[in-house]
Amino acid sequence: MTEPAASPAPTPTGRIARHASVVAAGTTASRILGFLRDMTIAFTLGAGIWADAFFVAFRLPNLLRRLFAEGSLTMAFIPVFSRTRQEKGLAEAFTLARSVLIWLVLILLVICALAIIWAEPLTKLIAPGFARDPEILAGTVTLVRICFPYILFISAVALCMGVLNSLGHFWAPAVAPCVLNIGLIISALLAMFMGWDVALAMAWGVCLSGLGQWMLQQPYLRRYGLSWRGPVVMNHPGAKRIGILMAPTVFGAAVYQVNILIGTLLASLLATGSISYLYYADRLVQLPLGIFAVALSTAALPSMSMLAAANDMTGFRHTLNTTLSMTLFICLPAAAGLAGMSFPIIDAVFGRGAFGEEAVRATAWALVGYSSGLPAFACVRPLISAFYAMEDTRSPVLVAAICLAVNVALSLILMQYMAHVGLAVAAALSSWANVLLLGIILRRKIGAWLDIGPQTFRMTLLSAGLGLSALAASTLGKTALLCIPILACLYALTALKWNIAEARMTRDLLFTLRQKYRR
Repeated sequence: MTEPAASPAPTPTGRIARHASVVAAGTTASRILGFLRDMTIAFTLGAGIWADAFFVAFRLPNLLRRLFAEGSLTMAFIPVFSRTRQEKGLAEAFTLARSVLIWLVLILLVICALAIIWAEPLTKLIAPGFARDPEILAGTVTLVRICFPYILFISAVALCMGVLNSLGHFWAPAVAPCVLNIGLIISALLAMFMGWDVALAMAWGVCLSGLGQWMLQQPYLRRYGLSWRGPVVMNHPGAKRIGILMAPTVFGAAVYQVNILIGTLLASLLATGSISYLYYADRLVQLPLGIFAVALSTAALPSMSMLAAANDMTGFRHTLNTTLSMTLFICLPAAAGLAGMSFPIIDAVFGRGAFGEEAVRATAWALVGYSSGLPAFACVRPLISAFYAMEDTRSPVLVAAICLAVNVALSLILMQYMAHVGLAVAAALSSWANVLLLGIILRRKIGAWLDIGPQTFRMTLLSAGLGLSALAASTLGKTALLCIPILACLYALTALKWNIAEARMTRDLLFTLRQKYRR
């Protein structure tokens, strides 16, 4: 089998930016649909016991998805697939993909069967309060049994994502989450209008949406020549390597979940509402992270994996620097803007009904705390991708464990002086420690790689100016939000005037995309 015909290779900056724009577009669409999904669930189920039952049922496969599928499997698969393709050709890489799929199906079928059999004990474990009402417990157990096979489909989708991303295709994996949101919206509304059990219909919607996400990937895989009918090698050395690489990534994902749990536990020791203040502030910080930082790291991993497989460390270092520079170009002004305009943003988004003035003030300060770590939150992702590209999944996990201890220690100290804001600041500081430690370890592995030049200084200076302008505008109240596009345009225009490479790249990318869609 021959490789697909390739056009002249773009520069790393252009290639990563183009791919990241596709992932960002898909993520944005998914976030909008997710918001509509939450509105639909609130409309059809409200906040009653059956809404709680559905969320509990969906939490189990969703937790396994975070531990095993998205992130862990993809991060471990892409470097090995890229190396196999580089050394043995595309046909052997497809054999590896088919072999991994068989292992996934076999392992997850056993897990699904056990979960269905032991659904009642699992439900009691994560929602012990439901045991007080036999009817609610029985209904939730039924929902768990329907939802759980979703992990089988979404893990297969993660494998497809790894193949397509390695081959330079990002659109189908990026929009796959939209299928789940659409499926839940349709199932909830259809059940309500037909008089069916809404929670039960949504559980079936979860499972069928997983199948829909899998089906969405197949036409694009066929275009690259991958058929799931073909040679399979159960003891394929690449499959063994992926299994070895996945073990630390699963542990790392578990550390992340423990970090969230500890933060919630500590917040529960503070004044009532502290958990909610942190949750709502984090939702806003996750927006630029989900759209830009995740998109850039997702786009960069295949490129760095190919460079690592070819032992091109010069190109590898350049690509990593490019990705980090692009990340900072977006996340530095985003952090400054969120911090400077935190009060009017929180007031406009959440400040109504039971969410009073005190809640707005407390959440705004939490947003300031989280915003101080936004650039670090964003930079951690491409740095981890660099380690995964070199098939080193242990170092990021070790650093994550150390930073977990740092986060807990700082949280215990700062919460005594800054209450819930101290927890947000502790999370930010531990993320900066994460960046520092990863950077030091990476220097030992590949030599001097960090290139902080005058352009980074200019981006920082511009972002500080944007933050001060946002702070001044915040005195206007909610009207200050009208200044956001003005400040963004001023930032972009000044960056172009100062000849910042990332600004030129963004301009050229937008121009190229506009020309493409016009045609």
